[in-house]
Amino acid sequence: MLVTLEGIDGSGKTTVWEALRDTRGDGYTFTHEPTDSWYGEAVRRSEAADQADPLAELFLFTADHADHLSRVVRPALDDGDVVVSDRYSDSRYAYQGVALDGQVPRPMEYIRGIHQPWTRPPDVTLFFDVDPETGAARSGATNKFEQVEFLSRVRDNFEQLIDYDPQRFVRIDATQSPETVLDETEAVLDRVLTE
Repeated sequence: MLVTLEGIDGSGKTTVWEALRDTRGDGYTFTHEPTDSWYGEAVRRSEAADQADPLAELFLFTADHADHLSRVVRPALDDGDVVVSDRYSDSRYAYQGVALDGQVPRPMEYIRGIHQPWTRPPDVTLFFDVDPETGAARSGATNKFEQVEFLSRVRDNFEQLIDYDPQRFVRIDATQSPETVLDETEAVLDRVLTE
């Protein structure tokens, strides 16, 4: 099973991912995007560059995702592991869908179309929901992707993705205390793994 953790910056999903990684061992593979590969390093360099071309940036993210699938996700799934990924393709659709607005028609559909023939869709996606102001404050608004206006549009894109596939997404109120968010996440994860 492929479980993905999604949400805008500052939603707390990485904190939850780290806590899950500390408590769940055998039978789990914990991973993230961008990855720690040289593809992921290129993505992080692009994220830090305010003038990076959005289309070029999309394909850096896409290359990192393709490498992630072949090197980590598919082998772990083939071994029978539960894969838990902090960010995955939905982040690309939501974030790059905003970044490419005005450059290509219907950007989110364009990006989804690029991925559709070869990506491995998640089995369940936990969406950590927080308002953009809180997300920007928590994340520190240190790069172009962490600004309130940008995050507001990203959140709208996540809502559209949820509308496309409501059975896959589980919304978690990320404005709650970290302990409550983690407890709720653990309960959801245990439920979906036993179904």
